Amino acid sequence: MQLEVFTTGGTIDKIYFDKKSEFEVGDPVVGTLLEAMGVTFEFTVNQLMRVDSLDMTSEDRAIIFARVSAAESSHVLITHGTDGMVDTAAKLATIQDKTIVLTGSLQPAAFANNDAVFNIGCAVGAVQSLPPGVYVVMSGRVFTADNVVKNRAENRFEEIS
Repeated sequence: MQLEVFTTGGTIDKIYFDKKSEFEVGDPVVGTLLEAMGVTFEFTVNQLMRVDSLDMTSEDRAIIFARVSAAESSHVLITHGTDGMVDTAAKLATIQDKTIVLTGSLQPAAFANNDAVFNIGCAVGAVQSLPPGVYVVMSGRVFTADNVVKNRAENRFEEIS
């Protein structure tokens, strides 16, 4: 399998500046995590942007759509901020013949207790085993792009039904 990874920013890549008591989106962590997991497939990591998904625009989503549409691989993983992930998944829903999985984390990967490694691992398994389509993979769950919402009050993803 050849996996093409696109990074957009979000909490997964955030770093904390203690003196300023604030977060900024840093370098993508997914490549380092995949290498540390010892994956045995080829992958490429392409940073598209460093955006908190609350600040993501329709122009940003158009860039993501264009790059994913043009991807040579039929297996695509996108790391993304959780607040705008569902909107981006919906934007990508018309892309045919690719298995596209969006994932992220609710805590920065740089934190000792985070969900980043688990979510990336689940996403890698999902992108290999699911049929073509667009999916959101978070907290051990796989959702189709048209049947997922982020429950901000509970800080988790749920089926719409």
